[in-house]
Formats: sequence, structure tokens, C-alpha cells
Amino acid sequence: MDAQHSSSEVQHLFDALPDTVFFVKDREGRYTHCNLTLVQRLGRRKRGDVIGRSPLEVFPPPLGNRYLLQDRQVLAGDPIADRLEVHLYPNRRPGWCLTLKRPLFRDGEICGLMGVSRDLGRPNSRHSAFAQLDRVVAHMQEHFESNLRAPQLAELAGMSLAQLERHFRHVFQLTPQQYLIKLRIEMAMRLLRESGSIAGIGQRCGFSDQSAFARQFKATVGMTPSEYRNLEDVFYGGEPADAAGPAHRTG
Repeated sequence: MDAQHSSSEVQHLFDALPDTVFFVKDREGRYTHCNLTLVQRLGRRKRGDVIGRSPLEVFPPPLGNRYLLQDRQVLAGDPIADRLEVHLYPNRRPGWCLTLKRPLFRDGEICGLMGVSRDLGRPNSRHSAFAQLDRVVAHMQEHFESNLRAPQLAELAGMSLAQLERHFRHVFQLTPQQYLIKLRIEMAMRLLRESGSIAGIGQRCGFSDQSAFARQFKATVGMTPSEYRNLEDVFYGGEPADAAGPAHRTG
């Protein structure tokens, strides 16, 4: 089976997953394959409306620029794995996902990239460690602006640090650090809809300084806090979506 045929088969397999976006891009970052989930989330009617186009042509700025920069990183040989991101839902509400992008090779040379982006699901409340981790999460939600350290969280859960990391991933699909970032960025997005200073918002959300806040916000949301504040009417039709909300757009 050749690479083109293989990608087509995988594309159709991912059509059956409404919570997951799949795509393949060429060396120039143009889509060569994508599942119907991405087509629908872009508000397009058919695959042909996406194939052959770049993120700049199918996403509004600055999102298109964000995905273009990601693609250049991967095409330079630097994969992206389990990156926690905020993406734009079709109803213009933000939602959370985990993104993976890897380069594709032909004859030892990078010829494109393949990516998957999966909606962040609900916690696994049936896990044996859920009650212990629920105490940790309640503490994080109450003190997310503080300098929370993993060893302290592990002690609160009555676990070793390795157990905390492992069980947290199984229950929440995130590391404790990713979960803390999620809490802080969610609060920052809410506060940016108000009139407070960006520096003050960063401090209220637990960031050491405005520069650290801007870097983390841009890495997660795809734009700086000031850009987000200026464009917040593009994103919001109500309160931020939860993990089980509608499908997100992703590049």
C-alpha cells in the first residue's frame, strides 16, 4: 500500500470520530487529507473545500498564523505532542483539546506532516483514585493563583509523585501542571472581558509577571492577551464551553 493510499484510508477511519480532527499536510503546509470532522468544524460542505488550502485560507487571523507557525516547527523536524490548547468552536465559544503533530518522511526527507487534535473529555469518575484526585482538584481550583508544587499535591492525595502523575493523566487526560494552566487561562479569558489591566489579570491568575502571562496565554490560546481582548467578541457567544461542549476548530 503506497503512502497516498494509506493516508486516504486513515482519513476515512477518522471520519467516524466526531471528537477528533485528523489531517495531513504537504511540505508547504497545505491540506492533502482531512477527516469530515474538520470539514464540518470549519463550516465547509465537502473535503474539496479544504484540500489544497493552507491554514491562512481556512482560518480567521490570528488563528491561521498560529497553525502556520506550528506547521513550520513540525516541518523543521520538531514534533508537537499532547499540547493543551484552546480552540474556537463553531458557535464562537472556546474549548479545550490536546494536539499532536508529527513530520512525515519520504526517502529520509520530511515531505509533510500528520496531525490529530482530540477534544478534552470529561474526567473518568469511575477510576479507583478519583476521590483522592478530586481533593487535589478542589484545592487547585481554590488556590490556582498560588505557587502550587507537585510534591505538595501528591501529599494531599496520599500518593507518590509518580502515582499522582500517572493517575491524573488517566482521570483527567492531563498532567497536574496542564490542569493548573487550564484553570489559570480559563480565569484569564473571563477577566479579559472586563476592564482590568492585563498585568493585574496576570497576577490574579498566578503568573509571576506580565511577560510570563503573555507567553503562556499565546502558547495556549494562539494570541496575546491584548489581541484576545480586542477580539473577544469573535470568540464568545456566552460563557466558556466545558470539555463536553461543541466541536472545536483546529489546524
